[in-house]
Amino acid sequence: MVMSWIFTGILGISIVFACVTGQGSALAAAIPKGAQNGITLAISMAGAISLWSGVGKLMEHAGFTAFLSRLLRPVLHRVFPSTKTDITAAGYLSANICANFLGLGNAATPMGIQAARRLAKGKDYATNELCRLIVLNTASIQLIPATVAAVRVSQGCQTPFDILPAVWITSFCSAGLGLTAAWIMGKVWHNG
Repeated sequence: MVMSWIFTGILGISIVFACVTGQGSALAAAIPKGAQNGITLAISMAGAISLWSGVGKLMEHAGFTAFLSRLLRPVLHRVFPSTKTDITAAGYLSANICANFLGLGNAATPMGIQAARRLAKGKDYATNELCRLIVLNTASIQLIPATVAAVRVSQGCQTPFDILPAVWITSFCSAGLGLTAAWIMGKVWHNG
């Protein structure tokens, strides 16, 4: 609901400034072109997201996500201590992290929501573990930035994965700094 108001406000401001600066005709020409570009981008991204979501399902059926889950278990238990006793939450977290590794933010969302429900523990405030999950999802570590690559391909890029080193460095740094900040804030406010 809030985003609707924000986008409506942006649109209103654009119309006012276009009229004030005498660019109303340019704005009128840009609106259908922008809508067409948005539809084209959405369709091209839908194909890429479907492809990588399918790859994620294949990885799950082949046992690769279970293997990643076992690899992640020591880290998950340290970052999210309740996963030692809540196997379901650990499964949702592992699936969420694996989807984020593949750059599938849209596919990671349902698992992240389920994990958040488990980590909330029925409390009416965000627990430290829930805050860490939100930070980890926001600054997700991406090994294969599939969605970004899809956007780059749709815009005519011939080498969509040439950004991998930059993605790896920035995602590891942002996730590490975010988790460190969440840990420090959790120690300051002590809210389980």
